[in-house]
Amino acid sequence: MPSPITVTPILVADLLAGDERLPVYVHVVDHPDARVLVDTGLTALHPAVADMDPRLHPLDEQDIDLTGIDLVVNTHLHFDHCGGNHLFAGKPIHVQRRELDDARTEADYTIPEWVDAPGVEYVPVDGEFELLPGVRLVPAPGHTRGSQVVVIETGARPVVIGGDMAVWFRELDEPRTEGQLLVVALDPEQVWLAHAHEPWRPGA
Repeated sequence: MPSPITVTPILVADLLAGDERLPVYVHVVDHPDARVLVDTGLTALHPAVADMDPRLHPLDEQDIDLTGIDLVVNTHLHFDHCGGNHLFAGKPIHVQRRELDDARTEADYTIPEWVDAPGVEYVPVDGEFELLPGVRLVPAPGHTRGSQVVVIETGARPVVIGGDMAVWFRELDEPRTEGQLLVVALDPEQVWLAHAHEPWRPGA
């Protein structure tokens, strides 16, 4: 029997959003062929987001072997998803080409020096892409025009790592954006989100 593909959430920060503190998770995918990190969180404070009072638990201060990460995926390039990209200089970071273009050209989109930190090497993706056998990158526009999700085929119903495709479960209970509708149509077993402690499950 082949080894199963597993997903492990790692809490890397929390942010103040209004009067609520939202967790920030990244996700490690252990695949028989590679170890994949989906999003990199943030590792430093920055004046541009001081109003969100970030409390950090950065990847490089946690008990995780960063050298053991083979591939990195950014669901999108907002600051709380790409702030640790510099930790993986020289390793391929997969992102939708449209997202990379927007992050580099649109004002107030993200923190530019975190996107293009020294040594960071992007693999621009155009549309759906098979990252590994049973692991696909799928465009999911909505939160940003270039957002993508990671779809993991488990042999039964898929598992999805959604980034900010949705922030709250109610957005998947009543999907509206193209990305939300796409993910719900997959009939996933569960959907891991960047700002939720537990995965969303249909009908739960």
